[in-house]
Amino acid sequence: MSNEQKSMSIIVTKGSLDWAYPPFILATTAAAMGLPVTMFFTFYGLPLLFKKLDLQVTAAGNPAMKMPMMGGHMGLPNLVTAIPGVDAACSVMMKNLIKKKGVASIDDLREAAVDLEVRMIGCQMTMDLFEYGQEDMIDGIEIGGAATYIECATQADINLFI
Repeated sequence: MSNEQKSMSIIVTKGSLDWAYPPFILATTAAAMGLPVTMFFTFYGLPLLFKKLDLQVTAAGNPAMKMPMMGGHMGLPNLVTAIPGVDAACSVMMKNLIKKKGVASIDDLREAAVDLEVRMIGCQMTMDLFEYGQEDMIDGIEIGGAATYIECATQADINLFI
């Protein structure tokens, strides 16, 4: 990497459907623009590297987000999010909205990240803590610790925490 070339790093800490979009959209966009990009998946972001994604929306995750419904926008009161099945229903609604609006799936964005040679690092400590192995992860990722990420982050021009 030349001193003139900008680069970006992203710490990915959340693995729900709604929180998976920002890091993958930013990473693939930056990579498509020619920036070297590193993504470090730690704690609850680590499942975004699993071979099989089973992403759900957490209805209580962001009460400010209003879903388009019945000609308007509707949010869920916090009390409703305690009802069993609400997260599953919200996940179905979000997946339908994503498909209807032609937004790429997380699977597609993750595949694009691989194709664009985004460096993806799974946190070794998180893998050890939650008892995951390399066989649980997609091909082509690295396993590394905080020092691996910090080495990259100290050289990056843009560092994001998502």
